Amino acid sequence: MNNKNIEIIVFGKVQGVGFRYSTKKVADRFNLNGFVQNLIDGTVLIHVNGEASIVDEFTSKIKDSPTPYGHVDNIKVTNINEINDKGFIIK
Repeated sequence: MNNKNIEIIVFGKVQGVGFRYSTKKVADRFNLNGFVQNLIDGTVLIHVNGEASIVDEFTSKIKDSPTPYGHVDNIKVTNINEINDKGFIIK
């Protein structure tokens, strides 16, 4: 199994619109591990790990905004070494 661990920073209308809750629903559906959290600058931080092709599919769902009330302008994806293996949580 080819695992992928990434950090995603999401820019746009992503706070106060149910973005974290919707992101968790997508991650849970894909059985991924990690977390999602609002940052003070108005962006959302996501750490996610799992099977590479599933992480890629998750990333494209995030690009399209998992909530109809939000709008993603841009995302920044970085490979990380941190591994979360306790499910996906909202911080």
